[in-house]
Amino acid sequence: MNAIIAYFQSIKIRGIGWILLLCLYLFANQPILIIVYLYLAAVMVLRTWLAQFPHAAKVGLTVAYALLMVIQIVFVSAIVFPLRGASIMYFVAKLVGVGMVVLPLWVERFVTTNNQTVFYLPTVEEAATVSFDELRQSADTLSDLMSGVAAASDKVSVANVKTIIDDLPRHSSVHYINHGTLTPAYFEAVAATLNDEKLYLAVSNTGSAASEMISVFTRKQFNHVSLAFDRDLATIISYNGGDNVYPPGMNAETLEFFHQKKGASVLVYSLPVTVDQKTFVRNKIAEINRDGSAYNMIGLVSKHSAKPNIMFCSQFVYRMLKLAGIAYFDMKAGEVRPTDFIEQDYYKKLTFEYELKF
Repeated sequence: MNAIIAYFQSIKIRGIGWILLLCLYLFANQPILIIVYLYLAAVMVLRTWLAQFPHAAKVGLTVAYALLMVIQIVFVSAIVFPLRGASIMYFVAKLVGVGMVVLPLWVERFVTTNNQTVFYLPTVEEAATVSFDELRQSADTLSDLMSGVAAASDKVSVANVKTIIDDLPRHSSVHYINHGTLTPAYFEAVAATLNDEKLYLAVSNTGSAASEMISVFTRKQFNHVSLAFDRDLATIISYNGGDNVYPPGMNAETLEFFHQKKGASVLVYSLPVTVDQKTFVRNKIAEINRDGSAYNMIGLVSKHSAKPNIMFCSQFVYRMLKLAGIAYFDMKAGEVRPTDFIEQDYYKKLTFEYELKF
């Protein structure tokens, strides 16, 4: 940690740099900050490819700058400017947003000077003693990197990025915006299932823009998980974006929700529970429906929630299991990914029911 801090401190900002950062803080609006992030990412990528770096380092840095740019844009769009005029925290959040401008410089400094990183640049002496076996391993690593970049480029498409950015104003990471979207008919359907002493987990690969972007970070095929009270998924529920019908937060889902691309699929598992445990989960969902909820988009990165009912899908499902005393693995709710419900089932608590393919 001290080494990392030292690298950050080695990036000196002097004179005009401080003036430019101050001007950004005082006068920049959301579009200007996004343009600055885009411009710096482009400059750093160009600088990387013109430099005398190994090819693997160039590819790795390019991916790092692209992902960092996405995080910067999401942060200012979903956190900073929604607070403008609504909270004093806007000024703190904007300070962080402006500070993130220099992150690409820190990334370059850290990657090119830390000899423990995967992108360590060897000295001339080290390069002269590279064996043929090491060259082969480097070629394999580069091939894997290029394959990963190619897959990521398909998912981080202009259309997907535009869809997510256009959807950001509907979200809130600090306020409950979804209230009472679950109807009495939904809870009547749940009540009819209580004698079935099972809960059902549906892990899905929906193909939505958000799911595709999340898969770039998780490197997993399945990036959404839902909870259902019946095997046929008539009562399926999770945290989602509301499918442009309801506000982002806790919403009931339909099978159409999972079919957003060719090849989408759903894996359905059952978990044995008691009637009391199933009733507890039903009551907790009713409480959230009454008090309000919101989708924890920022939590996908920060792993934290501003309020108890602001969650993302896997955070919600795990919390329901944990509160009901039926969680079969131990993790922090904010760190649970959808595939963890399958991969962490060391004691074989789940039973595979069926797979839906679209």
